[in-house]
Amino acid sequence: MLAVRTPTLPPATHTNCYALGTGQLLIVEPAPSDRSEQQAFVRWVRNMTSRGLRPLAIVCTHHHGDHVGGAASISAELGLPLWAHAETSQRMAGVRVARRLDDGDRIELGGPTEQTWVVLHTPGHAPGHVCLHERSAGTLVLGDMIASEGTILIAPGDGDMAEYLVQLRRLAALDARLGLPAHGEPIASPSVVLRKTHDHRLMREGKVMSAVASAGDRGARLQQVLEKAYDDTPAALWPIATLSLQAHLEKLVREQRVDTNGDRWYALDQGRR
Repeated sequence: MLAVRTPTLPPATHTNCYALGTGQLLIVEPAPSDRSEQQAFVRWVRNMTSRGLRPLAIVCTHHHGDHVGGAASISAELGLPLWAHAETSQRMAGVRVARRLDDGDRIELGGPTEQTWVVLHTPGHAPGHVCLHERSAGTLVLGDMIASEGTILIAPGDGDMAEYLVQLRRLAALDARLGLPAHGEPIASPSVVLRKTHDHRLMREGKVMSAVASAGDRGARLQQVLEKAYDDTPAALWPIATLSLQAHLEKLVREQRVDTNGDRWYALDQGRR
């Protein structure tokens, strides 16, 4: 693991990059946009090469800037192809992706201990988000599905709260022994954290639903819902919480549990079906 400084969301300040394999290597997350951090990344990979390891490609878990800030320049400098999901490739303007990763793809890595990494398409945080799973080692590369530092943002547009919850359940069912997140330290027994994250999001959804319903036929403005649903969150974090709130509301609208009219939100069990 190499942690590089990136313009990520606080409290995180770094993005973790990983080298997977014992002979052939996959390099995960060409993250740094800062030139000095890019140079540190290149030295890290070249040091492994000098020890007889053989980098095969660079994998992008998704398109957010704190994960692909150095994608084009690092790929060119190291002469390594970029691999990513098609949805990620579409969002990386001017960056050539040599291989489109699909759900279920198997990446075989030779070496003293051979490894097979299975690609898992896990949208929710981002449309093209992928994780990587090595079953025999019990290791799961998590990208931005969960973090051991800070909270993963599900933002409107890029994010989909319903899909995110589905993928949290899917990953938890793998019962991996080690999780490698993009932010924070590696996670022992990641399924425990994945399930806790899933339950926490459902708890928050319940508070959002309650806040909307409490407004009755008057409907609730976004700020009113925010103040009730995130009353346990410091006000300094409310701008970010607002984005998560909007993702929850979008999910509830699709599920026909909430409706909106102008700047107000209504619970559909309040006679507004």
